[in-house]
Amino acid sequence: MNTGMAFECRSAGMQSAEPLLSVRDLIVTLLTDDGPAQATRGVSFDVHEGEILAVVGESGAGKSVTFLAVLGLLQSMIRCEITGQISFVGRDLANASRETLRRIRGRELSMVFQDPLSALNPVLRVGDQIADVLQTHMPGLSRADARRRVIEALELARIPSAAARMRDFPYQFSGGMRQRALIAMAIACRPKLLIADEPTTALDVTVQAQILDLLNSLRRELAMSMVLITHDLGLVARYADRVAVMYAGRIVEESDVATIFAAPAHPYTVGLLDAVPRIQVSALRLASIVGEPPGTHSSIPGCAFEPRCARTQGRSPCRSIVPELAPVGVSHRAACHYSRETGPTIGFVHASRAQRTAIRSASVEASTPRREAVLAVEGLVKRFPIRGGRRGRFVHAVEGVSFAVAAGETLGLVGESGSGKTTTARCVLRLIDADAGRIIFKGQDITKLDHGELRSIRDQMQVVFQDSRAALNPRMTVEAIVAEPLVIRGRWRRDGRSRVRDMLARVGLSARHAQRYPHEFSGGQQQRIGLARALILNPSVIVLDEPISNLDVSIRAQIINLLKDLQGEFGLTYLFIAHDLSAVHHISDRVAVMYLGRIVELGDADAVCRMPLHPYTQMLVASVPEPNPASARVDRPPPIGDAPSQIDPPSGCPFHERCLHAEAVAEAAPSESVSVAGRRVPFVCVNQRPPLVERLHGHWAACHFTE
Repeated sequence: MNTGMAFECRSAGMQSAEPLLSVRDLIVTLLTDDGPAQATRGVSFDVHEGEILAVVGESGAGKSVTFLAVLGLLQSMIRCEITGQISFVGRDLANASRETLRRIRGRELSMVFQDPLSALNPVLRVGDQIADVLQTHMPGLSRADARRRVIEALELARIPSAAARMRDFPYQFSGGMRQRALIAMAIACRPKLLIADEPTTALDVTVQAQILDLLNSLRRELAMSMVLITHDLGLVARYADRVAVMYAGRIVEESDVATIFAAPAHPYTVGLLDAVPRIQVSALRLASIVGEPPGTHSSIPGCAFEPRCARTQGRSPCRSIVPELAPVGVSHRAACHYSRETGPTIGFVHASRAQRTAIRSASVEASTPRREAVLAVEGLVKRFPIRGGRRGRFVHAVEGVSFAVAAGETLGLVGESGSGKTTTARCVLRLIDADAGRIIFKGQDITKLDHGELRSIRDQMQVVFQDSRAALNPRMTVEAIVAEPLVIRGRWRRDGRSRVRDMLARVGLSARHAQRYPHEFSGGQQQRIGLARALILNPSVIVLDEPISNLDVSIRAQIINLLKDLQGEFGLTYLFIAHDLSAVHHISDRVAVMYLGRIVELGDADAVCRMPLHPYTQMLVASVPEPNPASARVDRPPPIGDAPSQIDPPSGCPFHERCLHAEAVAEAAPSESVSVAGRRVPFVCVNQRPPLVERLHGHWAACHFTE
């Protein structure tokens, strides 16, 4: 099913039958203190039996609101008015009573929410929460039968030792395991339709692959249909049958997945596809969609995308007439007055062969010791003692990490959650003290400085945090937030206000934003505010801790381009932490891959991302969703399990319990192998920790069997 024809035939075949869910002209008006706000503006779509419909678009497009309205949950969350038709298996949900909706939700129509930690009750055991769903919809179910069904649901969600883990509380689960528990709750009653709302947004790339493979297999096993709400086009390419693209409360394009990726008709869809960073494509800059989507309070007389579209070229129909969702091909509709034109939309700037060679040469030069390191980490160790348990037990967060970052260079630090990336960054910034090792900043060991001596160092080393909303004081204006470092250092009275306004302009914000508060801005704008605050003291090094993980693909491209522009303008050095390898590859000169507190591979970004040496890096690269249906659907081995505990890390190579390469080596030499958790692994992998060795020029790997 990898060809466009196969996708088209499957989609057409599905649409010939009566749809499972049918929505027509859905209008959701939120009744806010600032007046009515239109979250959706006439949404119509169908979901057919056995298919996966992907709904994509930027934050604020109306994706989640649409399906909360379908489930009848929106009215209990916010004051709103809903009009339109919603039909599920022939039943009218738009006019259904609350009791009818309660009977349907969870049993026939279920939802997996974006944040499992907030969706699960923290004071109830996971098994009890799933049993509560079963007993609500099956009142006569005995406790023994409920327990059996709970274990069965957890096993379907691939939670190991389900009978034991059902007694755990949510905090005892990892992020991926919590998402699986939420999936188990959603499928416990075998629903006909499962709605997955951004189910992998905050998860590592390997866990993303596991969760989506799980959802896809459950769809087949339980004969479910599925709606996948996401902004990750790689996931869409791999799993979806049809795609609906939403913008400003409307569906602007809809077709089978092969057509959407091969021949998108709406300029917004083209922009989303162009903005995706690709490991196999070199580009000087990522394509990005300029501007911001219109607000829900905005009156839109014409095409909502017109202010951001390069195709309109000032044409009056786009400004005055709302385009209808009209056919542009077989099972393909788009809401664009000029959808058949192929003129400029956003523009993807590819690097020429000569430019790629120059970029690679610069990266190789950056990796050589001839350039002076502005920041060097040597043998960094950080362990956290466990309270309440046996004495002498620790969380081994960072174990002997060493790297150097040259002036003007970007070092990408990648790895799964728990690999030690953020702890390393916090030690580098002296937000926490390392247990051992040295941190050399501009030739000075800052681990030996007291708090007074650190003040001048902190001016030169700044940080941008992952959660921009939590990092910005909600009670301070943007001007006060950005100016705060100047006030603390006594520099505000000289020219503080003008410097703040100038810095806001440099990060793409207007001076009129200065007196607003953080909640009035989108996620991308909040991240720009954080950047302005980090830059206001003219630092030389900035630590970027997952700065793009929660952003839409188009906003992510804007932030990456902005970071590169600022680096060129100010000569900045970046330590860029992320789990998105495609983004890391685009912005970084070199990449360090961490696993269980250690660096297992280090080298030029092109070499590490395109020709990885360590099996763990190979697993990370293979898990990156590729925005191409033909290649994304090629069968590949899924990631094996989760990372081991940092409290009791495995002996020898920390990756041997998940390593396919080690298993292949053991098959070739069984006499030199040992059984570990039912798998044969070479004896040396279990008993000897491989050192980080330079295998190629500037390319290091910690593996016994890397050539």
